[in-house]
Amino acid sequence: MKDNTALILIDMINKMDFEGGEDLLENTKPIVDSIINLKRQAKESGLPVIYVNDNFGLWQESVENVIEVCRNERGREVVEQVLPDKDDFFIIKPKHSGFYSTQLDILLSHLGVKNLILTGIAGDICVLFTADDAYMREYNLWVPSDCTASETEKNNDNALRLMKRSMFANIQPTSETNIENAFQQTKQ
Repeated sequence: MKDNTALILIDMINKMDFEGGEDLLENTKPIVDSIINLKRQAKESGLPVIYVNDNFGLWQESVENVIEVCRNERGREVVEQVLPDKDDFFIIKPKHSGFYSTQLDILLSHLGVKNLILTGIAGDICVLFTADDAYMREYNLWVPSDCTASETEKNNDNALRLMKRSMFANIQPTSETNIENAFQQTKQ
């Protein structure tokens, strides 16, 4: 099952310079270690790691410039811990969903991916919208509850429940399941 799986990190390279950014940053800090551990496991299993990230209005910037801008803002503590490796994919998105006006679906098709592990921020916006678009494209979803954060815990929990109920996502935390068996009970 894992040979057709990809790990997606949504908006983890983030300035956090918006209204509510301080709250999102505080709620993001506790999920960083879980994401780092999940990324390490994905790499050890040979799975593709794909960063899908906002462009923050930097329409003419490169990936490196987006990262550099974020390293110099409020979110730098998180950014420094989750920087992409040279062999990771990095897709810049213009809106909430990782699929909207990006090459993500084409990349996933090229890689033979059918299962997505969605992690990142904000769980109630960009992760939720990406999950919805992924579900409509018939991807199986694992959205580990310990790998998403929103401005409030309540909003994050509501989004996770919605993804479980409406998109049949597995929302078990990484402490309760792993890449090997996260998709065993999802639709094939």
